[in-house]
Amino acid sequence: MKLEVAACALQLKTPLQASYGVVRERPLLLVSIRDAQGAAGHGEAAPLPGYDGSDVELVAAALQRHAEVLARCHDEDPPELLRACREAADVPAALAAVDMALWDRAGRLAGQPVAALLSEQPAQRVAVNAVLTAPDRAGLAGQAAGAVRDGFRCLKVKVGLGDDAGRIAAARAAAGPDAALRVDANGAWDVEQAVRQIEALAPAGLELVEEPVHGVRATREVRARVPVRIAIDETAAEQGALAAGVADAVCLKISRCGGISALLTAAAAVRSSGADPYVASTLDGPLGIAAGLHAAAALAAAGPLPHCGLATLGLFAGIDDPLPPRAGAVELPSSPGLGVEPF
Repeated sequence: MKLEVAACALQLKTPLQASYGVVRERPLLLVSIRDAQGAAGHGEAAPLPGYDGSDVELVAAALQRHAEVLARCHDEDPPELLRACREAADVPAALAAVDMALWDRAGRLAGQPVAALLSEQPAQRVAVNAVLTAPDRAGLAGQAAGAVRDGFRCLKVKVGLGDDAGRIAAARAAAGPDAALRVDANGAWDVEQAVRQIEALAPAGLELVEEPVHGVRATREVRARVPVRIAIDETAAEQGALAAGVADAVCLKISRCGGISALLTAAAAVRSSGADPYVASTLDGPLGIAAGLHAAAALAAAGPLPHCGLATLGLFAGIDDPLPPRAGAVELPSSPGLGVEPF
């Protein structure tokens, strides 16, 4: 099999501020896998250094190792191909790209969407949250009101940036009482700060607080002391975190998990712990978002799924969104494979 890699970058319309830094563009590595008969599949690697510690150079080097492995392979089953790649370079973002491409190829060969290969009755629509990015009260209020008008029932706001209580109060006032409001601190706080901040934000009515602190031990302590549902995100990468039962929900991402296959395995561990899994992007490109949608559609067929963070393609400048949210949900692509083409 031949693996080819091409680098590109997507520019955000407006820089996204998070507690770990400001994101202005998203470097991506587009991957194509083609067999001897010409059947191809496509995927992407989306490293985000400030978020997951990986960088483009590390992922590109891993993909080169994967290309060398795949060049020696012929008729092996996809799980065996992925296992061989993992043994050569265990870098989740790179493995995610290979896994996506293998699923895309399998779906194209079968003439079915990937979700139909994952589940007998995948959901046809995935409920998603709006991402509010304005750093000030007035801007955030305007975005919240607009999102509700567009049909979103769940809104997400970054916190740990200063004036959190004022910004969240403004978002709640603009969104009205019925919209679910979740906040994401990206581990900005220590335990005591998290408890104080969550208690200050709680009167606004929060669906959940995502990653208030980093680490299983700290998360367990915060959850025991606050009246709001707690979700983990970055902490989900910690050894044993998925089944630890320290959170009410777990945010799973294709890139961090290492692909669709690994995300579904992770979701099973999360559900066995009594927590709710949901799927979000690391500001992925269209292929990554499509992979997340197919995984979420399969998960939704097996049980209730919280709103997923997969409505992020609209944050980018210069691309047509092939998976636009409508009335707070994204339709599952119906074309074979992932259902979108590399751009």
